[in-house]
Amino acid sequence: MLKKFIGLLADDAAQFRRYVALCVAYAVLCGLMMGLSLWLLLQLLHGGQINLLLWLVVLILAVALCWYWRAQVEQAGIAVGVKLLQGLRQRLGQHVATLPVGWFNQHNNTQFSHIVNHGVMVIAQLPAHVFTPVLVAMVIAVMMMLALFCINPILGAIALCGLAILVLMFKVSAYLSAQADAAFQQRFAAASQRIVEFAQAQSVLRAFNAEGQSTRLLQQAVDQQHQSGFKLILLSSCAALCNAWVVQSLFAVLFLVTLQGLSLFSAAAIPLADLWLTLAAILVIFRFIEPLLELAGYSEVIRSATEQIQQLEQIFAAQALTEASQPQVLLDHSITIEQLSFRYHDQQPAVLQDIHLYLPAGSMTALIGTSGSGKSTLARLIARFFDPQAGKIMIGGVDVRSMPTAQLAAQISQIFQDNYLFAGSIADNIGIAKAHASDAEIIAMAHQVGLQPLLHRLPEGIHSLVGEGGARLSGGERQRIAIARALMKDAAILLVDEATAALDAENQALISNLLLQLKGQRTILVIAHQLATITDADQIVVLEQGRVVEQGAPEQLLAQQGHYAEFLQQQQRVKGWHIE
Repeated sequence: MLKKFIGLLADDAAQFRRYVALCVAYAVLCGLMMGLSLWLLLQLLHGGQINLLLWLVVLILAVALCWYWRAQVEQAGIAVGVKLLQGLRQRLGQHVATLPVGWFNQHNNTQFSHIVNHGVMVIAQLPAHVFTPVLVAMVIAVMMMLALFCINPILGAIALCGLAILVLMFKVSAYLSAQADAAFQQRFAAASQRIVEFAQAQSVLRAFNAEGQSTRLLQQAVDQQHQSGFKLILLSSCAALCNAWVVQSLFAVLFLVTLQGLSLFSAAAIPLADLWLTLAAILVIFRFIEPLLELAGYSEVIRSATEQIQQLEQIFAAQALTEASQPQVLLDHSITIEQLSFRYHDQQPAVLQDIHLYLPAGSMTALIGTSGSGKSTLARLIARFFDPQAGKIMIGGVDVRSMPTAQLAAQISQIFQDNYLFAGSIADNIGIAKAHASDAEIIAMAHQVGLQPLLHRLPEGIHSLVGEGGARLSGGERQRIAIARALMKDAAILLVDEATAALDAENQALISNLLLQLKGQRTILVIAHQLATITDADQIVVLEQGRVVEQGAPEQLLAQQGHYAEFLQQQQRVKGWHIE
């Protein structure tokens, strides 16, 4: 654990090593003082000739030195914790900023938030509140074990075996507690999600509530959390009890073996030297058991902190995207995809396989296919949310991996299904795409995407607040603002994923016409199921199970009577549906 902790400190590791050295030196000093006290006690009982006043002064000075040294150790531990707080969160943020956008899924976001808000604080408290007593207890226990070897090798061997058993018990109990803790964290996250869901979905729950079933899912999640929490408490308590029981059993064995040596003599014939040696052994056994009990008490704290460190290591282990240093010269804004294959995890099947595509500069390409065919993944790969395992994506003849992130971001504007609005005004959300955008530019773009009714309804117009995530707006209004933001960027490449999915027929036609006007001005990749967007495209690409099964101009594919023709017929049949 200490090695992992040092890894988190990076450049401040030297300060931690100084703290550990002070801590070990303090523990050795305490052990030596215990040995000195024991020697003085035996000398007094044995009737040895010593200068009592001199040794009393020495003991007082030793105690004062221990107090002073402990203060230095604690100050050093606090300093290490402060350094960790100052540097770890900053390095964590810097590392996460280099990770691919695709890394930021719900699980990783939750884990990152927990680590930043809670885990870092827990780890920072380790030097001052955990490492000091644990290191001191370990050093003193080893010193007392060596003293037992000197007094009686049998007692030393028993102490050594007891330490081995105790370490094994620590590992077993830590493993069981870790399994229970992982289950509890999973149930806790599920219950938290259900609580938020219950608050946000009241309209749906009340509309479809049947005999109080609206709270069923929430109650199930809470019950599962209670069960996992009870299991965690039970295992943690049992682990602490078992650890303490092992220590107490070790004490009993050592004490009985020590007394067994005296039982060989009759009460009247015990040699005085053996009596003093037995007394010394008993005192050393007490001093040996005391730090072990302290270690047993800290076992659960150490396990919990170890898990926090492991989660931090997982985040730091996430592979960052390679970052090019020099901007590249692009021939144009065409997109070329060669032999592209991609899977999200090594154990999962490929999402995209052997993709070959060419999107000429200024062209509009419609990407269609069934759900799960890899359409959105392909768009995200072009924006370099991830890097593919095989093949490459080029813009203007340059591999996107050879372009600095800032240069690539400047080439691409995106409209995805899950658009997020910041808790600011409409102007803030649209204007973020263009530095120093004027109100007139923002209003003009808002009108282009059909936001006039919204701006007329709100008394503050474009300066009206949208709420967290756009909570004060409808789904269609949020989508139009996201579209306006993407178009405001005025990038040469536009990636559109279901841009009109949340819009009514009138606004769908408005956005489709807007995309049609941009045709020839930008390289557009559209993932959509709307007939107008598809039929106006320069080329259609049909994906099935991660492979390109058809590609060509709309008229060409329609004449082939393949996947695209079937899709078009389905769309036309749906348009003809009506309610009688």
